Amino acid sequence: MGAIQESGLAMFGKPAAGPQDKWTTERVLSIRWWTPTLATLRTTRYRGFRFTPGHYTRLGLGAADDIVWRPFSLASAAYDDYLEFIAVLVPGGAFSGQLQHLRAGDRIRVDKASYGFLTVDQLAAGRDLWLLASGTGLGPFLSILRDPAVWQNYERLIVAHSVRHSSELAWRDEIAAMPKGELFADAEAALTYLPVVTREPGAAALAERIPLLLADGRLEAAAATPLDVATSRVLVCGNPEMTRELRQALAARGFATNRRGVPGQMAFEKYW
Repeated sequence: MGAIQESGLAMFGKPAAGPQDKWTTERVLSIRWWTPTLATLRTTRYRGFRFTPGHYTRLGLGAADDIVWRPFSLASAAYDDYLEFIAVLVPGGAFSGQLQHLRAGDRIRVDKASYGFLTVDQLAAGRDLWLLASGTGLGPFLSILRDPAVWQNYERLIVAHSVRHSSELAWRDEIAAMPKGELFADAEAALTYLPVVTREPGAAALAERIPLLLADGRLEAAAATPLDVATSRVLVCGNPEMTRELRQALAARGFATNRRGVPGQMAFEKYW
C-alpha cells in the first residue's frame, strides 16, 4: 500500500513477528524506481507460499536480532513464481532507511502467511468490478487484475488510480496492455483504466480526488457506466480519508460490506 506508514498496503490488524519458522529468506530479483521515493520490487518466492489476490504479507529487513517488519500488499499474480510489492519511502522510517539501499541480489525476509479481506470472494456476484485506489493502494489490484477468473466473472473492470503526479502512475502501461495479454485473450470483461492526477494540471482528464469525482458524477461519466448497487461491486484501497469518504458515499447508495458470511457489494483496505 502506500504508507501504512512505510508500507505498500493496508492492514486491518498487524500480526506479531514470529520465530524463524514463520518466515523465509528470499532474494531480491529486481527493483524499479518510478520516482526517487516510489519503488516496486520483485523477490523470489518460497514454493509453499500461498495467497489470494488482494492479500498482504509482511516483509522484514535488518539484522537477525533487529528485524524491522512492515506489511505490504502482494501485486504479483497468485500463479507467479516471484512475489511483487510496491512501496513508498517514508523520511526517517526504520524500514524505509534500509529499503532505499536495497539492490538486486540482496536478501529480504517474507512472512509465510498472507492476510486481508480485500478479495473478490468478499463480494456478491455482480456485473461490473470497480477498483478504486490512491497511491500504492493500487498494489493489491494488480494481483486481482492478473487473475484470469476475474476477467471471466465480470463484464466490466474499471480501475481508477489517484496520484499527485503522473510519474507515480505505477504499472500504467502494463494495465493498459492487459486486455491484449495471452491469459486474457478469451476474457469476457472489458477494461477501463482511469488515471487521476491531482497536482499536475493537464496530466490527466481527471484531476480531483476520487470521492469528489464520484460525488459529482464525473467518475461514472469517465467510465461510461453507472456505479449501481444492483450491478456494481467495489474494492477500495488507499489513504484513510479517501476510504472513509467512499465508504460513506457508497453506503448512502445502498452498498454494504460482507457481514457474517453474507457477501456485500464493497470491501476496503486502508493505510496507517
